[in-house]
Amino acid sequence: MDKLYRLQNGTDIRGVAYKDENSDLEITLNTEDVQAIASGFATWLTDKLKKSKLKIAIGMDSRITGPILREACVETFKNLGVDVVDCGLATTPAMFMSTIMDGYTCDGAIMFTASHMPYIYNGMKMFTSEGCLEKSDLKDLLDISTEENFISSTVQGQKTEKNLINDYSNVLVNKIKEGVNSKENFDKPLDGMKIVVDAGNGSGGFFANKVLEELGANTQGSQFLDPDGMFPNHIPNPENKEAMKSIIDTTLKNKADMGIIFDTDVDRAAIVGSNGKPINKNALIALISKIILKEHPGSTIVTDSVTSDGLAEFIDENGGIHHRFKRGYKNVINESIRLNNEGIESYLAIETSGHAALKENYFLDDGAYLVSKILMEAAIFHKQGKDIADIIDGLKEAKENSEYRIKINKEDFKDYADKILDDLKLHSANVSNWSRVEKNYEGVRINCNSEDEKGWFLLRVSLHEPLLVLNIESDVESGCEKIYSKLSDFLKGYDLSF
Repeated sequence: MDKLYRLQNGTDIRGVAYKDENSDLEITLNTEDVQAIASGFATWLTDKLKKSKLKIAIGMDSRITGPILREACVETFKNLGVDVVDCGLATTPAMFMSTIMDGYTCDGAIMFTASHMPYIYNGMKMFTSEGCLEKSDLKDLLDISTEENFISSTVQGQKTEKNLINDYSNVLVNKIKEGVNSKENFDKPLDGMKIVVDAGNGSGGFFANKVLEELGANTQGSQFLDPDGMFPNHIPNPENKEAMKSIIDTTLKNKADMGIIFDTDVDRAAIVGSNGKPINKNALIALISKIILKEHPGSTIVTDSVTSDGLAEFIDENGGIHHRFKRGYKNVINESIRLNNEGIESYLAIETSGHAALKENYFLDDGAYLVSKILMEAAIFHKQGKDIADIIDGLKEAKENSEYRIKINKEDFKDYADKILDDLKLHSANVSNWSRVEKNYEGVRINCNSEDEKGWFLLRVSLHEPLLVLNIESDVESGCEKIYSKLSDFLKGYDLSF
């Protein structure tokens, strides 16, 4: 059972769950593993809550292995005396909501998903009413699963089926109605707007008909709404270029006011303006930051480490405080929570990947809620004859940006990477027009101020792999190339593969 530890990926369980004849990858997450982990979760939860009778919700995204893994989990819980609320096709944020929503209030929840990863993968994300399990919680759970010291019961648990997506959609619909608060058309605040959705055959297809159409929007031209675990059209991932091109094309083709794209399990999203310009990464952060700062002037926006200088200026110009922290959506969320606990108001934690968590929504990274929040503003703008992209007029975007992933050829790669970063700090002090950003929480960030560079770079260690990740932005043509050339000369002195 020691193999279970290898399935931990931060706060998630992830593994290969489907044997593809075109792949050399073997199955690493099977029904027996799911049964052991589910048993560990029930035992861990029993001890945490000091309850003798549990109710746990289960849901899944559209992956082809979802049904068999979900059924294994259901049977395991029933045999342990745990009552199960089977939610069927769901989203990751909705599964958290099953622990707090009226009519559910489950003791815990499990979502079967591997986010944006290819269809051969699957995984488990576990929640209590306090949120997603932390890394340390998941490690404790896996200790129990490995030792097989599980709870037991002489009474079989019961299964009930509920349509969580319907119930969660109603929450979003009511939230948007109240947020727009249209005196002319309270129930249909999106009337007159054309909005297209690309769900990538993941779990987000519901948003078109259960939310947008319910609010009066015309969604004709939406695509890939039907769940299909083979993801035949494109990877459901707002960071994927093919996926973004897909939603851009359909937005322009249908002359839509807005395009929306979700990842597989709907904890991330991006949008496209009517002109076909993607509002993603730094632009998405700028958009939601301006909305939040209008409601909470002077508050702190927490982002990950690779956000641009233009975004920092935009947040400052709109009366906010930009707090650039570490990569990893849980890192960003936990930092925002920490600031609030210390009396520093922070209402938004957001990564450039599209993970966005709002204080008003339990600091839950929820793509559907993020889009709903933006739609409230978009509806008001539309009635004024404006486009949602007008909100971020003034955002300075870099002329170029690049990312490089450099392999570290050392077994003890983290220690070796730390040495490289320490050496870079010393080296950068001797490079003309380079200055190190002192207030930096991850890796080494350098401002490059020469006329042929005019940008910055961040070199950091990957969260999960033996890699150095290099992000570069420049405001001049070929600036990224100039910065990379100068930095690679330094890095060639180490055991790395470029």
